[in-house]
Amino acid sequence: MANLKIVFVLYPGVTHLDFTGPHQVLVRTPGAEVIVASLGGQDIEAEGLVFTRLADLAQIERCDVLCIPGGFGTTEAMQDEAFMAQVRRLGAGATYLTSVCTGSLILGAAGFLQGREAATHWAWRELLPGFGARVSEARVARDGNVITGGGVTAGIDFALVLLEELAGRDYAEAIQLGLEYAPAPPFNAGRPELARPEVLAAVKARMAAAIDGRAEAAAEAAGRLQPA
Repeated sequence: MANLKIVFVLYPGVTHLDFTGPHQVLVRTPGAEVIVASLGGQDIEAEGLVFTRLADLAQIERCDVLCIPGGFGTTEAMQDEAFMAQVRRLGAGATYLTSVCTGSLILGAAGFLQGREAATHWAWRELLPGFGARVSEARVARDGNVITGGGVTAGIDFALVLLEELAGRDYAEAIQLGLEYAPAPPFNAGRPELARPEVLAAVKARMAAAIDGRAEAAAEAAGRLQPA
C-alpha cells in the first residue's frame, strides 16, 4: 500500500510496551509513515519513560491505520471528550482500526466495536460487551478491518498479523526473524487459565482498585453511544 500512514495514539497512563512492541514491528512496514501522536502533541509519561516530540492529533488529517495502545490511563482517556473526538475523527476514515490490550475499550467508546469481535487484556474482557462487542479470548482477533490484540505482549503478535496484511507473509516472517521473536517464557503463567491459583489471586488483588472506576467509565462511555 503506497503512502501508508500509521498513527499510534498515546495518552497519559499508557503502557509503553503496548505501543513500543508494535511500533518496533510496524516502523519497518515498506513505504509507511509511522506517526506517534497525542492530544496537543503533549509529552506522555509512561511508567518512568517520557515520549516527547509527538505529533498533535488534531493536526493529522487522516490515517490508514489507527492504533490505540492500552494502559491504566484508559479510564481517564475514555472520559476525555476532546481526546475521544480526535479518535473518532481519525478512525472514521481509517482503513484499519486496531488496538492492543485495553486500547480496545477506547475503540469501543468511540463506537467502532458495535457488532465486532474484539480482544483485550483478560482482566477487562467483561467490559467489551457494553460497547456492543463480542469478546474474543484470542491473542489477536480480527473482524473485518478491526484487528485487536490481547494484553501487552500480544501487541507484537498483533503487529505481525497486521504487517502480513500490509506487506505479505514473506515480509512479515522476515521481520519476525530479524527481531528474533521466538517466545519461550521461563514460566507457564502468561494467561489466567495457566497461572497457579495463588499467582492469579495476587494479580487480581493488585488490579482490584482499578476495576470499579474503569467499569463505571466504560458504562458512561457506552451510554453515550446509545440513541437519544
